[in-house]
Amino acid sequence: MYIYNVTTNVDSSSHKDWVHWMQSKHIPEVLATGKFLSAKMTKVLVEEDMGGVTYSVQFTVKDKAALDRYYQEDAPRLREDAQKLFAGKAISFRTELEVLDEFFVRRPTATHHLFAYGTLLEKDVQVGVFSRPLGGLKDVLSKYKVSDFKVADRYPTLDHTGDEQDVIKGEVYALTPEELKIADQYEGDAYERIEVELGSSKKAWVYIAKK
Repeated sequence: MYIYNVTTNVDSSSHKDWVHWMQSKHIPEVLATGKFLSAKMTKVLVEEDMGGVTYSVQFTVKDKAALDRYYQEDAPRLREDAQKLFAGKAISFRTELEVLDEFFVRRPTATHHLFAYGTLLEKDVQVGVFSRPLGGLKDVLSKYKVSDFKVADRYPTLDHTGDEQDVIKGEVYALTPEELKIADQYEGDAYERIEVELGSSKKAWVYIAKK
């Protein structure tokens, strides 16, 4: 996994407008390219000799190939938008970081189970969304099949068939209440969370596309 870090010094007269634009427009547009897993925006707590206020935005990305596609397909347009709005008011430099290893603190007791069958099965996605690998157990969901319909033409969902012969293989993860809220945010408004019974007889949440 890689981190694409963008550090920006913003003129004090414009930094409030810049922060609002970053949070409400630019960062969502970067994530909407589908190249990145998550983003974190921070304020650098130093007084710059050049003045102004400095911020760092870190985008996590699965691999270098995805980052290179962002450079080719999306970056010129998004950087041009920033230049039009904040020319002479914001100076940015960019750094690529390769994640070599990660360490995590123990989490509070998990009280929810989540059945995953799509992108949340990928460790890189789990780390990008929850800041930790989830470590699930294999399980199955009966009476459902993978839908021909895809959310945003790329993300899978399920159709309820009622047929015992239809079985979805996946993994079930234990989440804290706070992590379940994060999962809701990750899946977005296109999905709804419903409770199902798995092959192990365990009750779990699963996300399916809203009808």
